[in-house]
Amino acid sequence: MPTQRSLFLQHVAQTSDFPLCLEIEKAEGMYMTDVDGKTYLDLISGISVSNLGHRHPNVINAVKEQLEKYTYLMVYGEFVQSPQVKLAQLLCSQLPSPLNSCYFVNSGSEANEGAMKLAKRYTGRKEIISFKNAYHGSTQGCLSIIGGNDFKKPFEPLLPNITQIAFNNENDLAKITEKTACVVVEPIMGEAGIIAPQNNFLQKLRARCTETGALLIFDEIQTGFGRTGKLFALEHFGVVPDILTLAKAMGGGFPIGAFVSSNAIMSSLKNNPILGHITTFGGHPVSCAAAFANLHTLLTDKELISSVAQKEQLFKQLLVHPSIKEVRSFGLMLAIEFDSFETNKAIIDKCIEKGVLTDWFLFNDKSLRIAPPLIITNKEIEWACKIILEAI
Repeated sequence: MPTQRSLFLQHVAQTSDFPLCLEIEKAEGMYMTDVDGKTYLDLISGISVSNLGHRHPNVINAVKEQLEKYTYLMVYGEFVQSPQVKLAQLLCSQLPSPLNSCYFVNSGSEANEGAMKLAKRYTGRKEIISFKNAYHGSTQGCLSIIGGNDFKKPFEPLLPNITQIAFNNENDLAKITEKTACVVVEPIMGEAGIIAPQNNFLQKLRARCTETGALLIFDEIQTGFGRTGKLFALEHFGVVPDILTLAKAMGGGFPIGAFVSSNAIMSSLKNNPILGHITTFGGHPVSCAAAFANLHTLLTDKELISSVAQKEQLFKQLLVHPSIKEVRSFGLMLAIEFDSFETNKAIIDKCIEKGVLTDWFLFNDKSLRIAPPLIITNKEIEWACKIILEAI
């Protein structure tokens, strides 16, 4: 009789020849448990998804309550649905003016696809500028603007009129012109291995976009909802984008994303053509209920976000070893750099063997990823760092 593992490999589409193949039976809080009863401390949160940990009771209760009312009604944007309205109101109340209009989707890729369409529609321009080594998703539009050529070439031709510039390179800002519809940027670059802006780069980027009339899109899909020690990374820099994209940790483990802009910009999707962007399942009421509970919890349990900086420093204080070349961090996003992918992969495998789940970065595979749920305790950080050092 075939095993669950063999059926997984046979019938669930694979994207590499070496999936982890961990067969998880239950996840709760900081921990995942496999079918043999082995537990793993989760240091990656499903790539910055489970910021409240697994199965947070507030999220679970909100989902159960919504399931008793209704699940799906109709294509998003036609009916007045309380979960969508409550979430949009709460989310916009936490964002700077004029970000006051939310378009809900299902994922980060969809959020960025919608944001790019919105920018082109509003400005009437065709060029999109993005950054080398950036990651924004793997649908064809998002693939067109990410930074890794090895991922893009097999799928060409992709979107035309894409220009890539270097993060933290002020000279490249001159490439933003009156032909540019938008500039898409991660305020802290994630898959490049946690690269922070330097020398007021984001402020200078904002100024150049304003000067040329290009819209500035902040991709906060990985940085949002407390990951950096603020609810949103934009709060660290005093920069307000024209469009903000969100997903990952937004739903407390449920699929949801959004692009957020002003009413003035968002209204351009209403005509020429009508229904300028549509989605069947975006803004699903169950996901919106989960996302509302997730955001409300982050806002009311203030220690979750306020303790991020202290936990970041504890990781950095403990992760000291001659084999570690550099530790880069911004909140609970850390990259531990080694000399090669081979070294990093061996350490990751040993960590998993010892019950600590970690990973590497798409565009920086010699760095080990640490992005735990915000609920991680100091004791769990100490134990995780002990295991990582043993693995090294």
